[in-house]
Amino acid sequence: MNIEQSVIDQQYPEWLGRFISIYQKLSFNNLNLLDEVYAEEVTFIDPIHEIHGLSNLHDYFEGLYKNLSSCTFSINDVIIDNQQAAIYWEMIYQHPKLNGGNFVSVQGTSKLIALDNKIIYHRDYLDLGAMLYEQLPLIGKLIHWIKVKAAQ
Repeated sequence: MNIEQSVIDQQYPEWLGRFISIYQKLSFNNLNLLDEVYAEEVTFIDPIHEIHGLSNLHDYFEGLYKNLSSCTFSINDVIIDNQQAAIYWEMIYQHPKLNGGNFVSVQGTSKLIALDNKIIYHRDYLDLGAMLYEQLPLIGKLIHWIKVKAAQ
């Protein structure tokens, strides 16, 4: 059994099991599933935005997904402590204007806090350069060069 399958097969609190299940099937066509995961007063933070409220989160996800050709999440590991969890994931997405329209893989971690069986706090940690900047034609080459020089 691979790690991803063992993560799926684990028994989690209801809120966390729902999060894992929904994020692995989330798409532009079913963003209403966010209502099953997040509280009305949710705070969502990623490297670019800080969003407050479920309605604003819907708008944010709608804007993200409408520009993508595809986007999938694989949950690779979960650490849970009561009403908090750290989720380790891989996102594979395709955007027509990034990386020549090819797939991009990004590793990330999310910190989740739940209250009353819904997520009230979600913070994503990921390499924004790997996700976005490195996928742009000119900037991507410059960032790659900087990373190579920094590693020497």
